[in-house]
Amino acid sequence: MGHLLVVESWVGAMSGLLPRAVREAGHGFSFLTRDMQHYLRSSPGPGPHPLLAADNVLTVETNEVGPLLGRVEKLHRALGFDGVVTSCDYYLPTVAMIAERLGWAGPSPEAVERACRKDLTRAALQAHGVPGPEFAVTNGWDEAVEAARRIGFPLVVKPVDLCAGMFVRVVRNETELGDAVRALAGFPVNARQQVRNPAVLLEELLDGPEFSVETVTVDGRTTVIGVTDKSIVGAPWFVESGHMFPAALSDKETSEVSATAVAAIEALGLDRVVGHTEVKLTAKGPRIVEVNPRPAGNRITELVRRTTGVDLPMLHVQLALGETPEVTPTPTGARSAAVGFLLPPHRGVVAEIDGVDALGAADVVEWSVKPAGHTAGDPTSNNAYLGHVMVVDRVGSGARARVEELVAGLKVRYAE
Repeated sequence: MGHLLVVESWVGAMSGLLPRAVREAGHGFSFLTRDMQHYLRSSPGPGPHPLLAADNVLTVETNEVGPLLGRVEKLHRALGFDGVVTSCDYYLPTVAMIAERLGWAGPSPEAVERACRKDLTRAALQAHGVPGPEFAVTNGWDEAVEAARRIGFPLVVKPVDLCAGMFVRVVRNETELGDAVRALAGFPVNARQQVRNPAVLLEELLDGPEFSVETVTVDGRTTVIGVTDKSIVGAPWFVESGHMFPAALSDKETSEVSATAVAAIEALGLDRVVGHTEVKLTAKGPRIVEVNPRPAGNRITELVRRTTGVDLPMLHVQLALGETPEVTPTPTGARSAAVGFLLPPHRGVVAEIDGVDALGAADVVEWSVKPAGHTAGDPTSNNAYLGHVMVVDRVGSGARARVEELVAGLKVRYAE
């Protein structure tokens, strides 16, 4: 049995899926965090928080990498770890540095940093000829205006180091560009109290639907598990309202999207990672949106598991422990699986969410909604969800339409 060090986590689905994968693989784990209350305030479900299943819960400052490396070395001498892992983007580079320092398995820290920083990703992909949007990395208003005029409106404004679609939006003129740049400047630290990079990424607005490619890369060879489709709503924001796996694409389209994702992974130099690469299928062909060197969020890994039997969080664990896992899909009886997310119409305190009685249907395999008293935020990012519904279709590719029907039947009532 291995002993894995888990450094921080997301507070959503992966805070339960990752510990579950560790235990089901026959291993134990110790959880390292700077603030355990951050997780206890956001329990993913009823009952004890899954992170409390850890053999040890250790409180250490995780935002100061230099001192953290020394602390982990001391903890390793006392507790004996066999590898290190995280599911949280903000700590992926840190975990890669810990693994390198202690001689454990993992991707190179430089490759992970390139993948986690959107500006570095763009530069690396451009250098290797991997297709993406025209872009500019700007510092200050004058640079932003000059770049925007060169790229042309409408365009997309992005932070280089945030997640979940935060502050990513379409701007159609210089007034909206100013609003977006000022909003980013007013958010100097992320949700984990890490100081943000002030650079602003401007990108050409890509046409076409968006997909994600779920992969496993081991010893320089990338295996494509499949392609997930995405429903995007909330213009000018890019909020993911649902996903279906596998995506309803032709064989040719699947091959083109997959090949582009694999080329991006290779260009970034990533290895020994479970990957989640977002791609737009434009009129000119596939274009990379971003590359994530960790399992997909938004319960996509559960869609994959229910349709292929491939457990991506468990593969993430096995890679961190230095194993070379076999990636072999097995029949599950499900032809497609989809998840849909309930977004708040607006900010406010939730009184009740109506329509949950319909979620007892036989094809619904998972659902949850926020309780009365929950304070809903503005529906401008993936952090705003008020609930989710997951269904499986054992006949064909009808899971997406079915889950959209069920989510449409949920109605949010607000307290006065």
